[in-house]
Amino acid sequence: MKDLCYLSASELSKGISTGDILSEDLVKSYIGRIKKFDKTIKAWAHFDAQYILDKAVSADDYRKLGRPIGPLHGLPIAIKDIFGTNDMPTGCGTPLRTGRHTKDDSEVVSLLRASGALLMGKTVTTEFAYFDPGKTTNPHDETRTPGGSSSGSAAAVASFMAPAAIGSQTNGSVIRPASYCGVIGYKPTYGLISRSGVLKQSHLLDHVGVIARTIEDIALITKEIIKRDTKDLSTVPYSVANIVQTSQEEPPFDPNFVFFKTDHWKNMDKDAVKSFETFLKKYKNNITVVDAPSYFKEAFKYHQIIHESDMAHSFSDYYKGAKKKLGKKLVEAIERGMKYSAQQYIEACENRDYFYNLFHEVFHDYHAVLTPATTGVAPKGLKYTGSPEFCTVWTYLGMPALSLPLLSGSNNLPLGIQIVGEKFDDPRLLRTANWLMNKVKGGKND
Repeated sequence: MKDLCYLSASELSKGISTGDILSEDLVKSYIGRIKKFDKTIKAWAHFDAQYILDKAVSADDYRKLGRPIGPLHGLPIAIKDIFGTNDMPTGCGTPLRTGRHTKDDSEVVSLLRASGALLMGKTVTTEFAYFDPGKTTNPHDETRTPGGSSSGSAAAVASFMAPAAIGSQTNGSVIRPASYCGVIGYKPTYGLISRSGVLKQSHLLDHVGVIARTIEDIALITKEIIKRDTKDLSTVPYSVANIVQTSQEEPPFDPNFVFFKTDHWKNMDKDAVKSFETFLKKYKNNITVVDAPSYFKEAFKYHQIIHESDMAHSFSDYYKGAKKKLGKKLVEAIERGMKYSAQQYIEACENRDYFYNLFHEVFHDYHAVLTPATTGVAPKGLKYTGSPEFCTVWTYLGMPALSLPLLSGSNNLPLGIQIVGEKFDDPRLLRTANWLMNKVKGGKND
């Protein structure tokens, strides 16, 4: 029999709901994986085996009594260590918060608990979810970075130590580690998932994301955490009642994609360029390759202004009280953020909507945008988390994006394709992504 830890979240949730799978047995499978592999991968910032085992036993007992259960009942999910949890420490990747607990759960954690999910533990993040790396290594090669800042979340899912995980992205922190670790990373449209109770870098750029191994699993988890939240005024009412079903449907006709070769294409490594050019040639009937709009260059500047200005505000207390204990890259970003003018900041904010209104007409002709997720496979070494440059524009504009593990680069390491959709068209983007996954996997031997 296939070990439970290798089943998808969707398969597991169905099995638990029918009683064919015990949550206790599932958790024991993950505990075994963690004991075997996490000494090397180091994906967990906090993991208490007895705690999660006791929760699993309680979940099984609850179901056996015939009580109503939620759609994620008994399913363990890993949580990035910047999400508040009242029963686990929230360290945010910094010694300044070692052992610190939050009074309340973050909104996402509350929604997961309400759905019946079990909080498995906290996964490693870079310091304050920026660029100074944590201890996690890449499951495919321990000498390489897993990416940042949702490094532990991606590594835990990729190494079958968790079926799915929650992460966050302010630049490329879901898409990049998903690409490096060979899993699916999903950053939704800005405003769909609450950031209440989550470490704040930038109110205008922070997104909550989901990491899993199938599109169906992404949809399954996402359905439970998209909800209007009065504590996060960016959130909007949005129905996702049919998102799982929609994600698995066949499109009415084959999707068309546009592939942008931006100025950043020159930063791709040679093996990655070769992989993408082979992919583009093979699926040329569905893909149009064009130059990126000229204003994309400005988007990078504006993203940086917002990001660093907001960090200077969000982390001002830590900077004032413990500057020498903060990572070098974080301190440099905060200090740059202190120097931007109000005029620069307002201009950067106002151009978000202006640029999107210019750009969204592309969806009159194409179902989605394709780009690299990163500049190549995971870089060697653990001091550099890789470049988010292929994610910056889409995060700045608040557009939904996924990294799909469809290509490979040097040493046969995973290489993600990024697929980007129209704002608030997330269910259809998931359907298009699922179609592309099936198309590529079904055509590997063509």
